[in-house]
Amino acid sequence: MNPDYNYSELLAKILSLDGAKKFTALDLFAGCGGLALGFESAGFETIGYEMDAAGSATYRGNLHGPCDEIFLTPETIFPAADIVIGGPPCQPFSVGGHQLGLNDSRDGFPAFIAAVQQVKPKLFMFENVRGLLYRNKWYLDEVIDKLETLGYVVDCFLVNAVDYLVPQNRERVVVFGHDGSFEFTSLMSARISAGAALGDLANQVLADSNFLTASMDEYVAKYERASKCINPRDLDLSRPARTLTCRNLAGATGDMHRIRLADGRRKRLSVREAARLQSFPDWFQFSGSTTSQFNQIGNAVPPMLGYALAQAVRQHLETANQPKKCSEPNRVSATRLPRQPELLLG
Repeated sequence: MNPDYNYSELLAKILSLDGAKKFTALDLFAGCGGLALGFESAGFETIGYEMDAAGSATYRGNLHGPCDEIFLTPETIFPAADIVIGGPPCQPFSVGGHQLGLNDSRDGFPAFIAAVQQVKPKLFMFENVRGLLYRNKWYLDEVIDKLETLGYVVDCFLVNAVDYLVPQNRERVVVFGHDGSFEFTSLMSARISAGAALGDLANQVLADSNFLTASMDEYVAKYERASKCINPRDLDLSRPARTLTCRNLAGATGDMHRIRLADGRRKRLSVREAARLQSFPDWFQFSGSTTSQFNQIGNAVPPMLGYALAQAVRQHLETANQPKKCSEPNRVSATRLPRQPELLLG
């Protein structure tokens, strides 16, 4: 990272909403707008759709684009756009344990596929959990097969947000649909530790700081013994954080994220600290209750990862020529991309 910037300053510099917008993105299942923030910062107009009231309020309160508070279905009507992006909720298994896949009424992929069919974007992209490449790969294949029937070449990648200036190990599946000429050549950088990202926030104690109680400390000790935890779950400030989730941010569990202070107390992460580890800039404010804010952060696409994806998409849209025939889509061979020495900051 450029030594002239600390992490919060770097986020403020890169994730800026100033500048001309050249392309339009429909952002489905948008959450609080982490992916949209990355895309707007890379020169896209966004139009969000999110069913959670607090998440859609956060989106509207921070981003230039509107966000409809709506439950998406295959019948939802959308405006024209250059691309369709999003993070559809995935429910490959029913409550009864049956593999219903696209026939599950809780599943978001039918609405996403219908949007692609309706809008006919130049490119689409969705992000989801890494489990789609493994235990639930049958379901990912079902989704890809449907999208390929719409005339797109579909490529799948396994990426780790830690490679994109996000101070957190967070593996995700990213799927692109395109005309055959798209290449994911996003830049990567040195990894950022949790301590470098949090800076003074890590040891800061405020009036509303929350600490683990003695009984919770004992619960944590039992949890780590029972789970044969090799590395304690206290945040290691010398390394990138482990994955932030709704459960380990909002829930008082043995796996919760917390910082052990010099006096031995364990401080639970604040909303601002969790947001920083997800690469949200400090100007980004969250709506709703504290629990809702933690859930929004845990569910979000890290904006810096969104920015890297948006850069690749924008480069494709700006340089795309006539479609060319591609080889077999890169489905299962999707792994971490080759490292490149350039920094996003330049």
